[in-house]
Amino acid sequence: MTTYTDKGPKPDAGKFLHFDHVTFWVGNAKQAASYYVTRLAFVPYAYRGLETGNRDVVFHAVKQNKIIFVFASALNPGNEEMGRHLVTHGDGVKDIAFTVEDLDAIVKKAKERGAKIVKDIWEESDEGGKVRFARVQTYGDTTHTFVERGDYKGLFLPGYKPPLGPPDNLIKNLPDPKLEFIDHIVGNQPDLEMEDVAAWYEKHLMFHRFWSVDDTQIHTEFSSLRSIVVTNWEETIKMPINEPAAGRRKSQIQEFVDYYGGAGVQHIALNTKDIISAIRNLKARGQVFLSIPDAYYDQLRERLKSSKVKIQEDLNVLQELKILVDYDDNGYLLQIFTKNMQDRPTLFLEVIQRHNHQGFGAGNFKALFEAIEIDQAARGNL
Repeated sequence: MTTYTDKGPKPDAGKFLHFDHVTFWVGNAKQAASYYVTRLAFVPYAYRGLETGNRDVVFHAVKQNKIIFVFASALNPGNEEMGRHLVTHGDGVKDIAFTVEDLDAIVKKAKERGAKIVKDIWEESDEGGKVRFARVQTYGDTTHTFVERGDYKGLFLPGYKPPLGPPDNLIKNLPDPKLEFIDHIVGNQPDLEMEDVAAWYEKHLMFHRFWSVDDTQIHTEFSSLRSIVVTNWEETIKMPINEPAAGRRKSQIQEFVDYYGGAGVQHIALNTKDIISAIRNLKARGQVFLSIPDAYYDQLRERLKSSKVKIQEDLNVLQELKILVDYDDNGYLLQIFTKNMQDRPTLFLEVIQRHNHQGFGAGNFKALFEAIEIDQAARGNL
């Protein structure tokens, strides 16, 4: 495991602030949004569709604290771009949006350095004011939208209205997991493409390397991975980039690439201050997580005996809920992963709580891989 201290030169203009929102292209946006509302405690937030004058694509935005997911579907037959995307990839993340300052400088720099501009700077406005955008191509069919909100006062973005219909009486009676913000978003690449993608972020967005592991550090009996995490200057946006490494069987990274049809977003990590309450409440709502064998916790207890770090949470409770622990001498993190969020074994979610630990669970990759390998075997894909 490697951590990097050299951020490179500070960008002289243009600033990436944080994740703005994540847009999913799905077959049925209304139903996909409803699933995230009932199982994961998002709330209906904003809507664009036929009733707001949007004739081609419908958007359902859902929100939980600082996390905003937008689900989009085509409204008409013949939308070839969305149709091709769905046939190739299934439901999945199409765009990761960043809130930025000085959009002009960021786009100018990206153009100078050869980034593919999907849509040059444009502006949208409504009674809440104006927002400026630009969009660039990143790995696979995934894009990044830069969002400069200025002093926009509207609900979410121009053109969005409050959700249609009466409040959902079901969700007010369900427990709140209090997921706070997007911690990181992981992109899986085909073998030997990770370095080029990491370099893309360094070159075009002025991101820098933050953390990495290779397949000598992360492997099971059957499979392994390599990972590089890139981040912006302020280190508020973390983007791990993974690739499979050759093993005796097919790794979960390769399984993702096969079923997604190339590079794409594998998982989104959501940060919470209280993972025990969060997972109890999510399980009460019917959200399903990967199961970790009890042997993992037996080994963890042994290792912790010689560690400087003291886990504040009750290990018996962590074991009961199947929450993973990773640590170093300075702190620790707690994490857990959902099962796949759609039929294809592609996108899943992570819930993470950090205690003075900025890693990504390298100590848990082996346990995670082994848990996923059990599911892979059940799918006939190991």
